[in-house]
Amino acid sequence: MENIKCLIIGGGPAGYTAAIYASRAGLAPVLYEGPEPGGQLTTTTLIENFPGFPKPVDPFTLTGAMREQALAMGADIRRGIATSADLSEKPFKITIDDGAELSAEALIIATGATAKYLGLPSERKFRGMGVSACATCDGFFYRKKTVAVVGGGDTACEEATYLSGLAAKVYMIVRRDVFRASEAMQRRVLENPKIEVLWNCNTQEVLGDENGVTGVRLVRKDGEVFDIAVDGFFLAIGHHPNSDLFKQWVNVDENGYIVTSGASSHTNVKGVFAAGDVQDPRYRQAITAAASGCRAAIDAEKYLKSE
Repeated sequence: MENIKCLIIGGGPAGYTAAIYASRAGLAPVLYEGPEPGGQLTTTTLIENFPGFPKPVDPFTLTGAMREQALAMGADIRRGIATSADLSEKPFKITIDDGAELSAEALIIATGATAKYLGLPSERKFRGMGVSACATCDGFFYRKKTVAVVGGGDTACEEATYLSGLAAKVYMIVRRDVFRASEAMQRRVLENPKIEVLWNCNTQEVLGDENGVTGVRLVRKDGEVFDIAVDGFFLAIGHHPNSDLFKQWVNVDENGYIVTSGASSHTNVKGVFAAGDVQDPRYRQAITAAASGCRAAIDAEKYLKSE
């Protein structure tokens, strides 16, 4: 069994930033990137809101630069997926999908969250070409265009309201005849002249061509099938935090997000820290994930010194 001083699980902005800071602190971090090196950020198109990049940057370029910086600092970055964990005692035990068994004196969980999609083949086909799960990330690219938002909860209403400040028109596709959102969010949507709610509708197919999304085919509850022309298709039906492997040991909220103490990265298990979208149900931005990765590494450094 390999003993590791500081083990980081997850290869997105939170994990890479934690590796940079942990390396500079002399913690000899080992990072396993998981199933999606670069994290959920790589499912978007171009990034315009990450500080230091005055021109839009490709997500693979951005996360690749983070990865290279972590390597340059001395981090040991490996491909692999954690398949089991035992956090009942120290050192913590982690098993990787290639059979490697690890023990860690400190563990940083940076496994992110996965956006929920409808599961349509056409949706996968146009992901990053008009299909998005983050209005804050991609909304700017649809200024004065027409977009659709799927969902009927608070998140969907927030996304539609945000997009209405950029797009010419926003359709909300709601599968029932009522919202699940709070009364305040419902009023905000229903009183917005740029938002049109399509009730009792399910998405049958995302339409498009080689340039990306051109429309959506919908089916009403009564069986009517019709198309709407849109330039962007936004999913707002929730996220699933990738915490299942650890929630036997660490506290999570009702939606599965790891609970951390105050503004720190400390979990309820001493020596286990959480960073990025796996513990952030609210912001879910690359910059906030990177910041929490910094906190996790600093917290881990202080913990290891105290031990």
